[in-house]
Amino acid sequence: MKKLLLIIPLIILSCAKKQQADLIVTNANVYTVDEAFSKAEAFAVKDGKFLAVGTSKEISDTFEAPKQIDAKGKTITPGLIDAHCHFYGLGMNQQVVDLVGTKSFDEVIQRVLAFQQEKHSNFIRGRGWDQNDWEVREFPSKERFDELFPNTPLAIERVDGHAYLVNQKALDLAGITAATKVDGGEIVLKDGELTGILIDNPMALVDKVMPKPTVETQIQALKDAQSICFSYGLTTVNDAGLSREVIELIKKLQKKGELDMRIYAMISNYPENIDHFLKRGIIKTEKLNVRSVKVYGDGALGSRGAALKDEYSDKSGHFGAMVTPVQDIYALAKRIAATDYQMNTHAIGDSANVVVLKAYQEALKGKSDRRWKVEHAQVVDIADFDYFKEGIIPSVQPTHATSDMYWAEDRVGPDRIKGAYAFKTLLEKAGIVALGTDFPVEQVSPFLTFYAAVARQDTKGYPEGSFLPQEKLTREETLKGMTIWAAYSNFEEKEKGSISVGKFADFIILNEDIMTVAEQKIPDTKVEQTFIGGKQVY
Repeated sequence: MKKLLLIIPLIILSCAKKQQADLIVTNANVYTVDEAFSKAEAFAVKDGKFLAVGTSKEISDTFEAPKQIDAKGKTITPGLIDAHCHFYGLGMNQQVVDLVGTKSFDEVIQRVLAFQQEKHSNFIRGRGWDQNDWEVREFPSKERFDELFPNTPLAIERVDGHAYLVNQKALDLAGITAATKVDGGEIVLKDGELTGILIDNPMALVDKVMPKPTVETQIQALKDAQSICFSYGLTTVNDAGLSREVIELIKKLQKKGELDMRIYAMISNYPENIDHFLKRGIIKTEKLNVRSVKVYGDGALGSRGAALKDEYSDKSGHFGAMVTPVQDIYALAKRIAATDYQMNTHAIGDSANVVVLKAYQEALKGKSDRRWKVEHAQVVDIADFDYFKEGIIPSVQPTHATSDMYWAEDRVGPDRIKGAYAFKTLLEKAGIVALGTDFPVEQVSPFLTFYAAVARQDTKGYPEGSFLPQEKLTREETLKGMTIWAAYSNFEEKEKGSISVGKFADFIILNEDIMTVAEQKIPDTKVEQTFIGGKQVY
């Protein structure tokens, strides 16, 4: 009896010591992505944050919670961050003709016809065509759409967002003729006649005459994009270029609890945006971070709009073009450097990259920890890589390499290709790389990003031996680039990016161990559950 009396108080004391949590996850294969890249088996969540991380026994013995998950050995990683995408654009794409994956111009036409028969739109819009995927890799022309839709304006956007094909009705509405001149792009003519192809800045003339989407359409777009992203385990997205109007709508929806996605919003480089946000300063909530300006340096390589130091290898006398004039980039960098805002500049060609890097260097002289980014850093002159040692962060998209590899060397030649899609070199110079997809230019799936980074092949295993294999990233580097390094690039490394005590409980449960599964199976990885702040959202 004496022994029993001693045991009972110990049992009661043991039970009383258990701390209350909201959620406990045990029996998991957890990649924490902490400083040591350590692994764990379990964690506890309270008030939307990680309360403790450890072994299943430690967590079970220490905590109790109304919700418990036995992961049964499944792999868990921090919620994934897409460091460069177009979240709102993805949602808006769900409202227009989907032209992604079309294998010919005839297929484009058929999809547009099917869409219009269903929607009866008064201004036909679509996005996703890429002439580089067709048997005839040439820009299409507007004649068929002039015949089909003589009284309905049409504008369908190339997959990279840097070119339109428009019909004559749209050209007439925009006031575009063969004599129209616009700097920073091209109105493509053939035999002196309009083809309907507009590259970069001339696209804005058509944008001005498009009907504005209703607020209801915008809300639906944001919710559609969120659903897609959650299904892929994305818990934070860096939207590369938003208007004040859309940012304020996002903030309103988040506040009302109608939008859970965490969004790092880069403001588009328009005077009304710049004047408003730079004066107001950083806007930061748990789900919204507005502290950067998205600037376009040049166009895209696929449409030959990327600005190159020397002429295109496949188009004599053509160098691409700066979308934002060089002097404007320098002036804008100086203005942003005088604030707390970050400058994130799209740079594809080697000429655009060095302009941006030199402008950053000059504007940031004497300043520290500004974390300005070069978005894409796609073709960099070997002589210019050292600029990334100055605290400049390369924000790159691995699937651009595997999408472009079939024709990229045709554009830039055998020498310049050595500095293209150079993710490992950029990592070695900068110390980190932030990884994204640029969706909807590429597919949303971060597992295609992961695969492209580590394998540098398409899903059919092409090319044998990989595309520029010396630029492969390791799996650890890749996961960091999609979590903690991306968070760091957003000044958010103290609140997300790893499964660590005190950080937001953003995590995903996968059906495969992405760190050990056979390389060719990485693209097939599925997200089983997605959590934001301990709340299951998928």
